[in-house]
Amino acid sequence: MRTRFWPAAIAAALPGVAQANCGTAFCAVNTDWNVQGIYAEPGARAELRYEYLDQDQLRSGKDKVEPGEEPRHHDELSTLNQAWFATLDYNFASGFGVSAVIPVVQRDHEHIHNHHGAQIPQEWDFTKLSDIRVTGRYQFPLGTQELERQRMLGFLFGLKLPTGATDVENDEGEEAERSLQPGTGTTDAILGAYYQVQLPARGVSFFTQAAYAVPLNTHDEYRPGYRTTVDVGMRYQLAEKVALLLQVNAVWRGHDSGAEAEPDDSGGRFVFVSPGISVNVTRNAQLFALVQLPVYQYVNGVQLTADWGATGGLGLRF
Repeated sequence: MRTRFWPAAIAAALPGVAQANCGTAFCAVNTDWNVQGIYAEPGARAELRYEYLDQDQLRSGKDKVEPGEEPRHHDELSTLNQAWFATLDYNFASGFGVSAVIPVVQRDHEHIHNHHGAQIPQEWDFTKLSDIRVTGRYQFPLGTQELERQRMLGFLFGLKLPTGATDVENDEGEEAERSLQPGTGTTDAILGAYYQVQLPARGVSFFTQAAYAVPLNTHDEYRPGYRTTVDVGMRYQLAEKVALLLQVNAVWRGHDSGAEAEPDDSGGRFVFVSPGISVNVTRNAQLFALVQLPVYQYVNGVQLTADWGATGGLGLRF
């Protein structure tokens, strides 16, 4: 029965990048029900999701380092990222769909500014609207939809809009670095594709997605690097209302550029494994949670990374 495949959690059009030189970070977990294949019927859905990512480990290349070990204009100490994501989504009978993701980020960042031999601690703590993503999609079945196996191919296209602030200051009036700001100031194009397979009789479904985001402009001498993500995931129906989730998420991010960027200390390559669980509260409501664990992390220059992250939330369909 198709409703068995509705509860699960897997990508908001384009997952964020779980790394940064001084703190811009979101989990790489994918939570798009359409990508996983559990919500293809016409209609609306909404999701409220929370993310937690504590970046307190400096890394140079693949190696962990301590603050001050490699001379820098400033030494990063930590960035605590918390965020809420509100997703509004609608599927049309034609196979087209549209989704809007509205993020609000709470960020607490600390670093030491090295100035003529003096070490000056600086910190920022703010809660702000980040950049909204609006994406469209088109999906269609592949071949005859047999009862034993159902396959779907989909394409993603959209924009990340410059809705987040780029001039947040701390209590001393110091503007945060551009990579720490809640917004990039740029409009980014998003392109992607996904493939899904459902095996209803076995209570198992699989998906894979590849997506690419690239800035279309520069804002105040800053241009974030491109982002490429590849996700592979599965869902197993453990009980009538409980499903187990597992994802592998790979992220490539290019160097930032511009006079206000730190190109040498931005971008990298990352692989995460993300186990999780989803629980049906009612037929049209589900709770879900996933943990993000790094398998491979390589950063350009010196950047803050996290040993783990987590996300969870509530999804509704109407």
